[in-house]
Amino acid sequence: MTTTPDIFNHDVPAESDFGYVQAIRSGDLVHVSGQLAFGEAGELLHPGDFTAQLKQTHANMDKVLAHYDATRNQIVSQTLYLVNLHQHTAATMEGNLGYFGDHRPAATALGVTELTFPGQLVEISFIIDTKLPA
Repeated sequence: MTTTPDIFNHDVPAESDFGYVQAIRSGDLVHVSGQLAFGEAGELLHPGDFTAQLKQTHANMDKVLAHYDATRNQIVSQTLYLVNLHQHTAATMEGNLGYFGDHRPAATALGVTELTFPGQLVEISFIIDTKLPA
């Protein structure tokens, strides 16, 4: 028996260009590819502006959550990839606390030398547990 996986895409060119999906459900868990500050056409928004990119990245994360009828409280783990980690630590902490409120997922922050798009400063992958209370 073949089943079709429950996937989500933003319908941006990178999905077909790189051959991946934004998110895929596996049982009660949803594994989400790195989200970043891209717009409707897949273009990077706010090159070089960390705070604006983080805000847009969170907005794109919310689109994934909405597809799975999930909330931020159901995010169990996140991995943040940050260019100039130490330069952006304070903004990352402030943005993360603002996004999650009282919820605390497991998290790892990694400093990287560069990301996919020129001027891209942040990318966040995460896991949703759809069985947790919303």
